Amino acid sequence: MFMGVYTALITPFNKGRFDRVAYERQIAFQVKSGVSGIVPVGTTGESPTLSHDEHHKVIETAIAVARGTGLQVIAGTGSNSTDEAIDLTRHAKKAGADAVLLVNPYYNKPTQEGLFLHFKSIADAVHIPIVLYNIPGRTSVTMATSTMLRLAKACKNIVAVKDAAGNLDLTTEAAATGLTVLSGDDSLTLPMMAVGARGVVSVVSNIVPAIVKQLVDAAAAGDYNIARHVHHMLYPLIKVMFVETNPIPVKTAMGFLGRDTAEMRLPLCPPSAENAKLIRRALVAAGLLKK
Repeated sequence: MFMGVYTALITPFNKGRFDRVAYERQIAFQVKSGVSGIVPVGTTGESPTLSHDEHHKVIETAIAVARGTGLQVIAGTGSNSTDEAIDLTRHAKKAGADAVLLVNPYYNKPTQEGLFLHFKSIADAVHIPIVLYNIPGRTSVTMATSTMLRLAKACKNIVAVKDAAGNLDLTTEAAATGLTVLSGDDSLTLPMMAVGARGVVSVVSNIVPAIVKQLVDAAAAGDYNIARHVHHMLYPLIKVMFVETNPIPVKTAMGFLGRDTAEMRLPLCPPSAENAKLIRRALVAAGLLKK
């Protein structure tokens, strides 16, 4: 059901407020680049700092702009509160999302049984395709492949997993569960596809979606010579996108490119002067910005 490139969209702000016009432009850019879909209100979209009203508005905007373009919309609706995640997921379904992305509950560190019950409760409450999001670096808990397998068997609408665990063993095992695996780490997309992933939820595709699509299409076709070439071409830009906490670098880069104000909400803040220079140099080296 899900394969290819899904761009984890930044949320643009202008003087502290959600900038709908800029968001519409960003989505139009993704449409022209031919990606499979977009992911509003994920980690890259600064979801922890959005109010519920803003969360709803961002998702509704993404769906409205994507409608009729062929883009799939996977809305971020995860929470460390099961009831809150159900509420956000219900809204996304009502708004017309194609699927939702549900991150492992963070901070409260549930057991594997707690993870199973959390996601099963959401899947039972809202009949919409669900993409699990395994990112232990953000949540301090890793979903075991045995838990994924239980969920895949128990809930027909749990169909995929965004794998940002950084562990190819886990990717290999997850691909054997029957769930579609999407890379959650740009630098690992190529090796993850080699062991069974079907695409990527990408940060760097905010900037160069067509090139990320070239890599994923080549890997999906088994043309690893081209895929490796594109991977190595992209790698310096990918690495600089994580020189500080995501989405600080990608927002900074889009500011340099004149495609965003580069505004972030506290506790995120602009990068250090040294890292800002690194980001700018990477854009120049990639031919995206003049010296």
